[in-house]
Amino acid sequence: MNSHWNERIEAAQKMLPLLGKLHRENNVITSVFGRLLIDVTDIDVVKAHRYSRLATIKELSPTDTLPILEKLTHLNLGSASIDLGRLAVKFAEHDGDLDSFLQTELAEVIGTSNNQPSRDIVLYGFGRIGRLLARILISREATYGSVRLRAVVVRRNGEKDLQKRASLLRRDSVHGAFNGTITVDEENDVIWANGTKIQVIYSNDPASVDYTAYGIDDAIVVDNTGRWRDREGLSQHLKSKGVSRVILTAPGKGDLRNVVYGVNHTDIVDSDEIITAASCTTNAITPVLKVIHDHYGVKQGHVETVHSFTNDQNLIDNFHKGERRGRAAGLNMVLTETGAAKAVAKALPEMEGKLTGNAIRVPTPDVSMAVLNLTLEKATTRESVNRLMDQVALHSNLRQQIAYTHSPEVVSTDFVGSTHAGIVDGLATIVNGTQLVLYVWYDNEFGYSNQVIRIVEHVAGARPKVVPKRVDQRELTT
Repeated sequence: MNSHWNERIEAAQKMLPLLGKLHRENNVITSVFGRLLIDVTDIDVVKAHRYSRLATIKELSPTDTLPILEKLTHLNLGSASIDLGRLAVKFAEHDGDLDSFLQTELAEVIGTSNNQPSRDIVLYGFGRIGRLLARILISREATYGSVRLRAVVVRRNGEKDLQKRASLLRRDSVHGAFNGTITVDEENDVIWANGTKIQVIYSNDPASVDYTAYGIDDAIVVDNTGRWRDREGLSQHLKSKGVSRVILTAPGKGDLRNVVYGVNHTDIVDSDEIITAASCTTNAITPVLKVIHDHYGVKQGHVETVHSFTNDQNLIDNFHKGERRGRAAGLNMVLTETGAAKAVAKALPEMEGKLTGNAIRVPTPDVSMAVLNLTLEKATTRESVNRLMDQVALHSNLRQQIAYTHSPEVVSTDFVGSTHAGIVDGLATIVNGTQLVLYVWYDNEFGYSNQVIRIVEHVAGARPKVVPKRVDQRELTT
């Protein structure tokens, strides 16, 4: 066992400089069945390969992927996200030599540009979601060099406003410390984060900011305040100089396009100047509902969300305009409403009129659960549903949206920091003929924020090409 471990560590150590070379010279990011190999140690590389046991009959080792990685450094690759795990498994089933195999599998990214288009991003608001979006954007700029966080727009709250906002970006009670360095330039109202210059703009009016005065143009404004949710309110951003698109991090009202990345993001057209990213719950359940409906058909259903408390609730009993939300969030389960059930249909029209929903706010700061109680058109089994969700999570085009767990010990804190929209808990699945109950965990802060960033990158034309291509979930069999 020790010799096997040493072989893996040795191979992983050989991989590290090659991973850096591909990233630095070709803007190529590598992964092993979705486990990214960015800023990793040799132990991280071994752990990423260990994950392959869930996707393959034989667990992969760094010794399996090292030869592939060595070949990649000699190819004229353009910007891409390359899954070494999938390449290794496919090559094991291949009769030819490795060079010709890679030439075929990576044809669409060989000889292409390694420069991703760059787009200016502005965060309007800097609360829970805003700060997580900032963290992800800073990381993505370092990874792909495409979308660039240029500014944050907030209302000034006292003399120490800039320092306090920088501190909130640096430290987070739920998600931990910022991975890097943060400094403050008080004279110019700038926060520097890992070399990224974030201009802090103080304004109370979304229509009057001149972004071009800060060298920002053709910007995508991500409004995470939730203050405006209809076309009239959000259109104010488009009146500011330097703005071309608006994305709302909440469900939109009226005729605004509600987008769940992975489900209907390809419906976005150039004329969609304002896009809404729906809610965290809608993002968690819509991809799962799409898979279930495509394979079994959904007649009707109910979604009950067990949701962590949020900033709009009171810490102790006090007046609140919402029903029940005035009661102490840290002491009570609070029954309230959710618009997620109806909002699903805006991204997945097949669900129109089929879902009802309620929500229970509970005394946890992050990670929620959606319980889907569905009546299907086709009878099935627990094993069939779980096998399908497992395959979707590992191999399909919804791999980034849906994860799957089959552990008897996981609890909510295990999913803090998950980048997936939702995680299906297979051990909790209940099936009785055409009756199906699914339990879906989701990090209602970080998982949702990653979905928003995927929309931002899609609109910016900055999503990296993923090779080998994923299987459409509809092609998977149960």
